[in-house]
Amino acid sequence: MATIGFIGLGNMGLPMALNLAKAGHVVRGFDMAETQIQALVAGGGAAATSAAGAVDSAEVIVTMLPAGQHVRTVYGDSVIGRAPKGTLLIDCSTIDVESARAVAADAEAAGLPMVDAPVSGGVAGAAGATLTFMVGGADAAFKRAEPFLQAMGKTIVHAGGSGNGQAAKICNNMMLGISMVAVSEAFVMAEKLGLDTARLFAIASKASGQSWAMTSYCPVPGLVESAPSNRDFKPGFTASMMLKDLLLAQDAAEASNASTPLGHEAARLFKEYVESGHGAVDFSGIIQMLRER
Repeated sequence: MATIGFIGLGNMGLPMALNLAKAGHVVRGFDMAETQIQALVAGGGAAATSAAGAVDSAEVIVTMLPAGQHVRTVYGDSVIGRAPKGTLLIDCSTIDVESARAVAADAEAAGLPMVDAPVSGGVAGAAGATLTFMVGGADAAFKRAEPFLQAMGKTIVHAGGSGNGQAAKICNNMMLGISMVAVSEAFVMAEKLGLDTARLFAIASKASGQSWAMTSYCPVPGLVESAPSNRDFKPGFTASMMLKDLLLAQDAAEASNASTPLGHEAARLFKEYVESGHGAVDFSGIIQMLRER
């Protein structure tokens, strides 16, 4: 078992840290919110008084932070230059590819193996240790990180070199955002055409229109039991988080000269939805905005 410093105990980070503790690791966590630190302690972890304190004496550092700027700051100020050579670094944040690669290069120069390992699966996946990890980094770093990722997730995929985990995440979530808009548009049109949505679901779920957004996360209530639409769109993955990922995808598309017209339109629609006051709602709730038009 290892001593793990965990920085960032938010809605995703806290259950991930708790799962590492359940697996038998010593987990010392830090977050800006004291209540989150205390929740970790109540679940078998230990408290750190600062990000640097979480790094001290740790063999592995795991971070789950909001954005690239936070990752650059935490690693620059509290991790790289403080962690002993050979300490394994695992960043599970969803950030821009450029930041991921820049921090990994600084870590490598300091003798610290690092992987970027953003996740898919939402809060339920974090709580149930069923997350999918998309991992970028050297082969040796991935092999070292894999057992720790397995304590927090169900599917761990090595996407290639540094930054490729982030690239896979934003490509995946761009597809998801586009798919959810498409599914929502189709069901709203069915309603306006007088087609029963349950009958459309029965047809499309077995036909060429099938998608994860429909069969696992349907935005129409009553069709998929586990979908947030049955809980007044209480979030598993908020509209604000989807907008963040779609904007990251657009930044990456511009930087790589990739044409993503549907990704651009999905980002525009989710921006409108979030700015209308629905950022904390599940992203599948965008069907409500389309229905009201």
